[in-house]
Amino acid sequence: MNVRLITSFGFQVFRLSTPLIFAALSAAICEKAGLFNMAAESMMLWGALIGVIVSGATKSALVGFLAAMAAGAVTGMLIWVATVKGKADLMLAQIAINLASAGGTIFLLFALTGEKSNSAVAIKSLALPKIHIPGISAIPVVGKIISGQNILTYGAFIAAIILSIFIFRSKTGHHIRAVGENPHAAESVGISVPKVYFLAWTVAGLLGGIGGAFMSMGYLTSFTKNMVAGRGYIGLCASSMAGGHPIGAMFCALIFGVADAVSNQLQLSNAPADLVLMMPYIVTIVVLVLMSVIKHQRANRKAKANS
Repeated sequence: MNVRLITSFGFQVFRLSTPLIFAALSAAICEKAGLFNMAAESMMLWGALIGVIVSGATKSALVGFLAAMAAGAVTGMLIWVATVKGKADLMLAQIAINLASAGGTIFLLFALTGEKSNSAVAIKSLALPKIHIPGISAIPVVGKIISGQNILTYGAFIAAIILSIFIFRSKTGHHIRAVGENPHAAESVGISVPKVYFLAWTVAGLLGGIGGAFMSMGYLTSFTKNMVAGRGYIGLCASSMAGGHPIGAMFCALIFGVADAVSNQLQLSNAPADLVLMMPYIVTIVVLVLMSVIKHQRANRKAKANS
């Protein structure tokens, strides 16, 4: 196989996996708290839009990035308010916020710029930097795959490690897992379930906002309509595959990143365009079916062993 093709494909895998990893981590911390996060899509959308608006207004990529994180966190907090304080159904609240975000981001973009689909003309957004790693970049093939990625690509892997340490090694992480396993038992020993839920949703929002910032300030340098394109849901699937473990979710997100990269490569061929664009989602469905079959078989074996 052509070396140039290998390096290009490998580079794309890491690049395309970055928002999926952040979405998967966003879902993972919620899963450990006993929550189901299907709103990473909204967190990423608002992070992507607000990051572009603020970076364009301040002429600072860092300020835009921080604003994107804040936008994602606020989205998470709104879910907490609706479900914990307002007692709304978790699934319905997230469906509502996803629908509202899809239209709300476009409305805000139009209100500020007069554009309805793309911010590129109206807002001169800044891009987060790419990092060339000394020594690594000189290694044949591997160097060209690993070095030169956006700073958030490296940040995604670091975030997975930090989140794993936080969940499994810290006192707060222990509280999160305790609430996720049995909220009533956790509350009986003095753990505040609402506070744990607030922390989980806020951290999930921060991670989702970072994923959105990558989409509009790393992958592209503008906000476009529906640019998240289901990546939040794919991240949720990756987290589910790993049982909410951050490191496992990261590796599962890489699998979907490979599917996305294959899809991009096929776009250069004569393959039907619609079928090519469907590939990452087809892979998601296939993986979910396989997971269901494996879990069913394990349950059957366990039932037979206990009988």
